[in-house]
Amino acid sequence: MKISIIGAGAMGGAFAEGLLKSDSINAADITVANPHTDKLEKFASMGASITTDNTVAAIDADIVAIVVKPWLVEKVIEEIKPILDYKKQIIINMAAAISSAQLFEWAAKGEEKPAIFQIIPNIAIAVKASMTFIVPCNASDEQTNMVKGIFDNVGQTYLTDEQHLGAGTTLASCGIAYAMRYFRAASEGGVELGFKADIAKDIVLQTVKGAVELLQANGNHPEAEIDKVTTPGGLTIKGLNEMEHAGFTSAVIRGLKAGLK
Repeated sequence: MKISIIGAGAMGGAFAEGLLKSDSINAADITVANPHTDKLEKFASMGASITTDNTVAAIDADIVAIVVKPWLVEKVIEEIKPILDYKKQIIINMAAAISSAQLFEWAAKGEEKPAIFQIIPNIAIAVKASMTFIVPCNASDEQTNMVKGIFDNVGQTYLTDEQHLGAGTTLASCGIAYAMRYFRAASEGGVELGFKADIAKDIVLQTVKGAVELLQANGNHPEAEIDKVTTPGGLTIKGLNEMEHAGFTSAVIRGLKAGLK
């Protein structure tokens, strides 16, 4: 299976890096296209083919992933549409806020339209740890299983509908930035408590990693695990209540909802 990635920016580059680290696709079957060669050298060194010509990338690919800024998607589709074979090739769109209806309008060849997948990962795809949302559009079950299998190798996937794609974007794609902001805040707090900055960061990262692995292992609701460490009159409940007085839970929910506006 040959996969071409058009766009080597933050997300396109992360996707390419994750694929090149996975065992599901041969590096020689991955092509990365970008107008500027400086962003391509890294992927060439990892074994991928590289090009500055989008049509060269797309012509022999089984899957063409468009990973550019939303305002460039139409231009890319118009560029590669003449050489695409919709009976054999699948289009993946990773640009947020572009509807499938708009994609089909741009990609249509008369009555013929391609199988399109609306896909929103997050940048942890670079280390095979993405939370990826997948929306099949005009796709068969076989195509859906194939595409899902690719992304299962670079993290966890969730098949959904287009109506929930925005919510998935803010919860997981934007959400990874929200998590990073917590890491930063907790690390700065650790410095105020007396740890050096790098040590404070390591402590926070390991603590969060432990919390994630604990919940994934036992399937408990987070509040059940919180109850285990909040002894009456103890330090943990005092700290939690102080955070809630400052609006911690409300701030997180408001931030997530703002991502949908």
